Amino acid sequence: MSKMKASSSELDLDRPNIEDYLPSGSIQEPHGKLRLRDLLDISPTLTEAAGAIVDDSFTRCFKSIPSEPWNWNIYLFPLWVIVLTVGWIIFLSCYIPVHLLLKGHDKLRKKLERCLVELICSFFVASWTGVVKYHGPRPSIRPKQVFVANHTSMIDFIILEQMTAFAVIMQKHPGWVGLLQSTILESVGCIWFNRSEAKDREIVARKLREHVEGPDNNPLLIFPEGTCVNNHYTVMFKKGAFELGCTVCPIAIKYNKIFVDAFWNSRKQSFTMHLLQLMTSWAVVCDVWYLEPQNLKPGETPIEFAERVRDIISVRAGLKKVPWDGYLKYSRPSPKHRERKQQSFAESVLRRLEEK
Repeated sequence: MSKMKASSSELDLDRPNIEDYLPSGSIQEPHGKLRLRDLLDISPTLTEAAGAIVDDSFTRCFKSIPSEPWNWNIYLFPLWVIVLTVGWIIFLSCYIPVHLLLKGHDKLRKKLERCLVELICSFFVASWTGVVKYHGPRPSIRPKQVFVANHTSMIDFIILEQMTAFAVIMQKHPGWVGLLQSTILESVGCIWFNRSEAKDREIVARKLREHVEGPDNNPLLIFPEGTCVNNHYTVMFKKGAFELGCTVCPIAIKYNKIFVDAFWNSRKQSFTMHLLQLMTSWAVVCDVWYLEPQNLKPGETPIEFAERVRDIISVRAGLKKVPWDGYLKYSRPSPKHRERKQQSFAESVLRRLEEK
């Protein structure tokens, strides 16, 4: 798809309006035959049909389930705040001395920092009453490999991080999350980018290649959808993780939505409020599958490789595949792009009707 301008509001897909793109005299039709403008008699029906298709296959990828009145556990909320506070006290009292006093012992310092990051992530999961079942062998540190997973919320990273200190590729965030990114998470080799900065793509691509070559670097984790999806669907995977020339290890994450919907809609809710929602619900229940590593097959393109891995993750987690770029959530389609598509659609329908 062509590059599209970012929009500050929720994506509002425009429904097709054929008449807007049929200026008089634009197409000459012989007299006595069905004319393109005759299609306008049925354009409301076509518009509704097209709108329904768009709604089913794209906007539903980003719809969350409303919270149930019974699923509000305010009684245990103070306890979870205490648990998280104690966790931070333990973490910081250990992390700061390790980070400052062991600068001359990089191997030991990195090992301890990995353990501490896993520890604080475990406290976060405990504060949500997290019930997580992991399937398959735990990831290990090896060169020339990258882990990819479907993406529902930033808590995906925390759930995976409590078992293995991954170096993750993530959008740079403001506020306290950004502070953690630029301090604590930097110590495990995480790589940040700004989606609106074109130059960041080149920098990140270079850092990715350097990271996967390092034998002592933490395992690299990428969410190739590039955005949070509601754990019912998977959108197109970006090909960046699949053109590094290394082994790709798929991870499938599936949340049980009986107790809480783990989907984070960053356009409607801050991450702080998302965490409070999790902490005031009964439990976060999910399964994580570490799946069989995959390699690029002879004659296979990175895009085909990405789709094959997406198939594997979608089947294991029971998710539906849709042929959409997740970045459309942040963008408004170009008017010229819509015009070309709508004009092409109208001419196609005209040809079919004239054949009958």
